[in-house]
Amino acid sequence: MTITLDQALENIYASLHNENENLDTHIAALRSVMAANGTKSIEVDTQKLVQPNRQGRKMMQSYFKKRGVEVTFASAD
Repeated sequence: MTITLDQALENIYASLHNENENLDTHIAALRSVMAANGTKSIEVDTQKLVQPNRQGRKMMQSYFKKRGVEVTFASAD
């Protein structure tokens, strides 16, 4: 089953709200979709994050970068 970039992002948002349940699996799926689309980074909506402050954004960027996904934010400070 092939998922879209939007579906992969929604799965990540849901995982973040469920105490990071299956987060690494969803990141791997996101990476696959990004590779298929030739995308190098994703833009994340900070309003959908559990911890949308600067610390939360930096933690997310670091975690995702270690897994090969560059994260930018739609409404970053």
